[in-house]
Amino acid sequence: MTKDELTNKLSDIEWEDFEVKEANTKIPKNTWETVSAFSNTAGGWLIFGVRHSGVNFKIIGIENPEKTEQNFTTTLRGDKFNIKIRPISRKFDFPEGTVLAFYIPLSNKKPIYFNTPLNTFIRTASGDQRTTKEETDAMYRDQAFGTRTSAVIPDYDITALHNHSIERYRDYMSRFNPAHAYNKLTKEELLEKTQVIQNGKVTQAGLLLFGKNDIIQKIFTDFRIDLLEIPGTSYSDSSARYTYRMEEQENLWEYYFTAFNRLKQRVDLPFKMGEEGFAIENYPYLEALREALVNMLMHTDYHSPAKPRIRVFDNRIEFYNPGGLPVSLEKLMKTDTSMPRNPVLAKSFRAAKLAENAGFGFDKMIDGWKTYKNCIPEFDIHIDTTIVTFPLPSKTKNNAVGEKTNSKQQQGASTSSSNLKNLTDDQPSEKQLHTDDYGRLRTITDDYGRLQESEMQILLYILDNKLITRKDAINLLNLKKTKIHELLSELVKKGYVEKQGKARSTFYTLSEKKSDISVTLN
Repeated sequence: MTKDELTNKLSDIEWEDFEVKEANTKIPKNTWETVSAFSNTAGGWLIFGVRHSGVNFKIIGIENPEKTEQNFTTTLRGDKFNIKIRPISRKFDFPEGTVLAFYIPLSNKKPIYFNTPLNTFIRTASGDQRTTKEETDAMYRDQAFGTRTSAVIPDYDITALHNHSIERYRDYMSRFNPAHAYNKLTKEELLEKTQVIQNGKVTQAGLLLFGKNDIIQKIFTDFRIDLLEIPGTSYSDSSARYTYRMEEQENLWEYYFTAFNRLKQRVDLPFKMGEEGFAIENYPYLEALREALVNMLMHTDYHSPAKPRIRVFDNRIEFYNPGGLPVSLEKLMKTDTSMPRNPVLAKSFRAAKLAENAGFGFDKMIDGWKTYKNCIPEFDIHIDTTIVTFPLPSKTKNNAVGEKTNSKQQQGASTSSSNLKNLTDDQPSEKQLHTDDYGRLRTITDDYGRLQESEMQILLYILDNKLITRKDAINLLNLKKTKIHELLSELVKKGYVEKQGKARSTFYTLSEKKSDISVTLN
């Protein structure tokens, strides 16, 4: 960070990767919460010598910067934390005083906590939140990221595998990647080469990919991939719980074909004929769905109690993956980082040309889906989950943009989605309301006609996400923080929302008198 970059940050609001502390004479106690949160989430800059007042920042300086820096770095390298932390330190001199900046890196040995495991924090919006037991457990599992499912299962050999699935895999690879050297191998050689089998014993990933279902269930409790089709834009407005549910399949290879064949029915596929007279399916948006499906299968945390699932609503397709990313989405987008959670699965899918050979395929999902009536996928990344959403265009031409906006509202304009827009240089979508949106607003009031459109957008967001922060509102409406402050204050004054929390942890919810509305969370 340079002095100019710091100055620019101070003219904005606090973000996930940036937090200020006064620390004029001593280091505040809540500093350690932020250090833990940055270490466990995506890294970030911790600034000493700045006061946070409302939505404004004021440089106050530090009385003894050398002593403060020494005390802080010594503590991080001492025994306070379970892992020694080595920050990057910067000192900036301003007319108002000296400011210290420390970059706390993302740790590859999460969870990072101070004094006790109960003091484990993550960064959410612009605040530090204590982790849930599920989130902490996911961090411990991630310590074995890329290695756990590569382990062998001593009690099972090749007889635990489903021969039909193996032969189907070999046939697929011979047709769609005929030049691959694996096509010349025997079945046993192929399984050893792909590490489905190691020294005669099946690996965890190998069992997931080709195993017999009754044996998979013994190792991975309640193994399944769920695909539901819900008639509506949410569970609450659906006329039935679901109209289709994918049947249980033998293993991941069989789940892939069943799920993908079903997903193909949800998009328009104009007929194309190849040189040999057969129909071809060379559609970038279909490849985007394929990439998302395979990505989910390759990167799921199969030891998590949560299960991977696909939800097909009228206005979107959601891929829910129980498993976070090894690094931030922004870094994955800017580099060819390839750190699959299940490398054996990744190797096998890539050999069959069903996934990108480098990275996580986000570019392919984004660019491919944009060709489907200019819809843009959204990514919602958390410590223990990854959700990829493909908005579906409206069934009527006039409502195409409105449907896309409605999909974004129902999923929430997450920070990850906002950053993604910047990475892809896409313009923000028009803020149009769809007919269904007005129906949802009636659950709050029949007098919504007196509300500004931006106020209605905020209320819709809260309906779908239970709360909204100032940063969420900025991402949603693409307005300056002062205007957002005015809008939220006006909604509080009108009695629609209540302000809760304080300082950087401030958020807004529907007021109590609106608490009987039907919340459409999925």
